[in-house]
Amino acid sequence: MALEPGEAKWDAIRLPHKPDAPLSYRHVPGQGHLSTSHLLVFLNGLILTQAAWYEAVDFLQLRWAESHNTNRPSLLTYDRYGQAQSARDPADGLSDGDGGTHDVREVVRDLHVLVREIWKLKQHEDDAGTGNEDAVAPQPKLIFVSNSIGCVIARLYAETYPGAVDALLFLDSNMANSDLVSVFPDPDAKDFDPAVLPSDVTVEDLRHARAAYKKVFHPSVPNPEHLDRLNIAELLPYSDRPPLQGPEGGKGPWITVVGHDWETFADEGSRGTLKVPKSLTNAFMNPAWTKYNEGLVRLTDEDRVRGPIIARGCGHFIQRDDPAFVAELTEHLVKRVETGL
Repeated sequence: MALEPGEAKWDAIRLPHKPDAPLSYRHVPGQGHLSTSHLLVFLNGLILTQAAWYEAVDFLQLRWAESHNTNRPSLLTYDRYGQAQSARDPADGLSDGDGGTHDVREVVRDLHVLVREIWKLKQHEDDAGTGNEDAVAPQPKLIFVSNSIGCVIARLYAETYPGAVDALLFLDSNMANSDLVSVFPDPDAKDFDPAVLPSDVTVEDLRHARAAYKKVFHPSVPNPEHLDRLNIAELLPYSDRPPLQGPEGGKGPWITVVGHDWETFADEGSRGTLKVPKSLTNAFMNPAWTKYNEGLVRLTDEDRVRGPIIARGCGHFIQRDDPAFVAELTEHLVKRVETGL
């Protein structure tokens, strides 16, 4: 049975390069030597905010308490600019009206500054009264737990700052190199063959599926945080390269790749806003997503990867559908970082 989320108090921080725009965050202190060297950061997608991680964090803390594990990293959740209680991103260029945007590279830069500021802030609090307040602490090694476009942010961060990321947990990563619409065949293409369609759907069903995905998921569709996604496919054109560099010389980071349950995802897509027949999702979208996940496991060394794992009974938002499973996966990844096994 799922736990009731614990006290979800969040704080606000103003980053030095954007002092007039507070970000909301929640920090949970760690224990042992990992608490002074590693930081576990949860990265949201476009729809769910940091609050969607709270139950998984509660389960993770419970697992550590029950196993008497006194060596664990600090935890950080946060809302990006434009999400929940966080301010609008000053990089959006509001002088151009409400349509200003920022891209994923700006998000990665903000995350880099946020990590440094949180680490400095918490180090200062720990050293309060010890006379070490002015000491400069080494920057933390990072473990990213991410969902949807949060996985894209985590991966681009690891590319941008080689060696800074120890481990990544990808929970149903967004297919960064796809507009999602073209995953379905184009019924108006000259070489289109209706025989590729499942027997229970029509060409009109296919047109509806493409239109529904274009309306909701295409990179050109605006979103509340004003994140411009149009250049993501250019920034990350392949699922399996370039390889990522971990902190240990020639070794890559530890990576766990998790995908949604085909049937759960297809069932959810058949209802609500999309109303796409399940057989269409299972014929085109789910195989493409699986192939993408199979590419992600090749971003690191073979002995440092786990997956792709299917999150049984979970749709796209795995942290919402099974937070206990996310806690289990996270604990396993932290152990691999700690032990090197």
